[in-house]
Amino acid sequence: MRVHADGVAAMTLAQCNALARNAVRCARTRWRGAMHDGLAVRARGCVFVFACALACISTLAAAAPLQSIAQLNCALLDDNAEYNDAELTRTQLARAAMISDTLRTQLRDRALYRVADNAPAHALIAGFEASQNLYACNGCELEIGRRLGVDKVGVCWVQKISNLIININLRVEDVKSGQAVFQRSVDIRGNTDIAWQRGATALVDLLATARGAP
Repeated sequence: MRVHADGVAAMTLAQCNALARNAVRCARTRWRGAMHDGLAVRARGCVFVFACALACISTLAAAAPLQSIAQLNCALLDDNAEYNDAELTRTQLARAAMISDTLRTQLRDRALYRVADNAPAHALIAGFEASQNLYACNGCELEIGRRLGVDKVGVCWVQKISNLIININLRVEDVKSGQAVFQRSVDIRGNTDIAWQRGATALVDLLATARGAP
């Protein structure tokens, strides 16, 4: 029996993942019994299903071009900003910039999206940022996405309640429809570079899971 490339390419990533899950269930329920009974054919059937799932995912990944995204810089909302000294303010703004770069790097390196260079829209972005946060600007983020010619736009914000309670949020929107296709928040404990970076990585992990990526 052969798996034709055109048939594989026609399947969606969700269908490929479902095939993989079925293979795992098959292996769990049948492998031990098959080996015990000497029914190697049943065991080989599980292997075949799993091989088909891998072929499906690999072929789909190769055939479907990655969508593009403009990942905008993370905004910082500090509930205790009025009590911060200048050094802490600088440090936290640097961390927001750091995780913005972390998000862009991981989205690119994990092949979740083609990450656009935001520089061509620098003036537009700066104009919006001067008066509002990009995650709540009544669609200005979509205008930025259209200016950059991307499929998706990512907005991020960090809400710091205290040095021990911080959450990082990521929302990905479809530029054409304006609909959010992903939105999650992670809580981190500790106001350190490592904690912030771990939070950003956790968000990318959640996005990868939502997209059916490894």
